[in-house]
Amino acid sequence: MEIVGEKWSLLVLREAYFGIRRFDDFHRALGCARNLLSGRLAKLVEHGVLERVLYQEAGHRGRYEYHLTDKGYDLEPALVALMQWGDRWTADADGPPVVMRHNDCGAPVHAVLSCENGHHAVAPQDTRPMPGPGARRIA
Repeated sequence: MEIVGEKWSLLVLREAYFGIRRFDDFHRALGCARNLLSGRLAKLVEHGVLERVLYQEAGHRGRYEYHLTDKGYDLEPALVALMQWGDRWTADADGPPVVMRHNDCGAPVHAVLSCENGHHAVAPQDTRPMPGPGARRIA
């Protein structure tokens, strides 16, 4: 959560998933202060969620775009789950502002819990946290 848990970081990632790449386009879409946006982009780059890619339009100096990395793309299920939550609990009567659709068939996409044994649509109440291999004893 330290890397992506801030409001503006999640919004930057959402816009990156929607195809925004350039600073001015992020700024226009989000409407946040430029220094705040710059800081969030820098943090996401520092942690390998986004990468800066140089581009240059004819007659202009080189500038950077921000591209999702594999690490960034791995956050998509979490963002879809947050969108689903917002759509269920905060969308207005007209419905959600954005629907994620599968490219192949056009059906809506949903984040779903599943287990390694192939059980899909596992309900949260059917799960429990257990210490993992990286768990440390609290003294």
